Amino acid sequence: MRRKFLAAMLLATAMASPAPAQDLRQAIRQDMPQLLELYRDLHANPELSMQETRSAGLMADAARELGFTVTTGVGGTGVVAVLENGPGPVLMLRADMDALPVEEQTGLPFASRARGTTREGLATAIMHACGHDTHMAAWVGTARRLVALRSQWSGTLVMIAQPGEETSQGAKAMLEDGLFTRFPKPTHAIAFHDSATLPAGMIGYSDGPALANVDSVDMTVFGVGGHGAAPHTTRDPIVLASRIVTSLQTLVSRELDPLDSAVVTVGSFQAGTKHNIISDEARLLITVRSYTPEIRRQLLDGIARIARGEAIAAGVPEDRMPRVTVREAEATPATVNSDDLTRATAERFRTHFGAERVRQVRPVMAGEDFGRYRIAEPGLQSLMFWVGGVPQARWDAAQRDGTVLPSLHSPFWAPEPDPTISTAVEAMTVAALGVLGRQ
Repeated sequence: MRRKFLAAMLLATAMASPAPAQDLRQAIRQDMPQLLELYRDLHANPELSMQETRSAGLMADAARELGFTVTTGVGGTGVVAVLENGPGPVLMLRADMDALPVEEQTGLPFASRARGTTREGLATAIMHACGHDTHMAAWVGTARRLVALRSQWSGTLVMIAQPGEETSQGAKAMLEDGLFTRFPKPTHAIAFHDSATLPAGMIGYSDGPALANVDSVDMTVFGVGGHGAAPHTTRDPIVLASRIVTSLQTLVSRELDPLDSAVVTVGSFQAGTKHNIISDEARLLITVRSYTPEIRRQLLDGIARIARGEAIAAGVPEDRMPRVTVREAEATPATVNSDDLTRATAERFRTHFGAERVRQVRPVMAGEDFGRYRIAEPGLQSLMFWVGGVPQARWDAAQRDGTVLPSLHSPFWAPEPDPTISTAVEAMTVAALGVLGRQ
């Protein structure tokens, strides 16, 4: 299948010619049978984070056959494909490859039946529940179009297929493996993400913050255990941890400016073993979301302060104070869109697609390690936008009756592939030509 797919890609690319908007759309329409075949293959054969060997092979083969200089194994399973086409900016286009430990329940004929083992050693089903399969298919389609239109642009195109986005490992691993030193350093970086809140074929973008800082915090609350019938002889860590959970909510409701956005969620509360035993410790697992470094620091410092203060109020000895650990290695920085690139690209989208298909949307509290590239290179102009994936009829019905649609990471999420992928290819091509196009 791979050889047949690549041969068709090369033939279509060789026949393509520079074209205005309608002809670009027609060229993408001719590409779609092969892109949908690739999408279905990727969807049926998902791979967990940092294990994307087969997916990376498909991406590398497609780019190599299109004339890119391809390097594999960057940051583990990452792919870097470089195409030099004269002087000009260096544009990085990124797609992520990993799937999630989720058992698919979409009922699609090409639904995943794959299984694997997570880095924690857990045997699990695997599913592209975040739509990274559409990202990869559109990455290949965009590469085709930009090769076909190379007479219309000048500069260097760096296309990366990134591993490990879901575990916040991939961007960091690729950077540490020399992404910005071994290869042309980008002046601009663009990516898209499929959306479970926009109708298929709609484009969304945010000015400034698009996705949040994400921190994971582990807290161990210590007490003095004993018999459930004699609580006066103990220091109950469950009562103390419950007070901490309640007090943590005041970080957002009473310590932040109401116009600042943040989330502190206790996702797990673990304590005790038996009805009549007061445990000697409880464990809280907390996720913290914010958009700015200042608010992030305020929240993390506040969590430690509240934990200690509640423990002191409960009479916990100094040597039994709560232990608060921020998992810095797993932290994901906010994805903040660059003002100039965002506004210029949004205007190009409105001109190309029509204003009715382009919508400014609010930022979300989900995380994305795409923001790590801009932090590594502060002068980098970057943009992540959304492409809707909800079938129009389902989206319309949900607006009428309030039906809750499946979200990203849901076992029921399946973007409508044709309009999602074709729109993404078209939008990524338009955005790339906006950066690299001959003026």
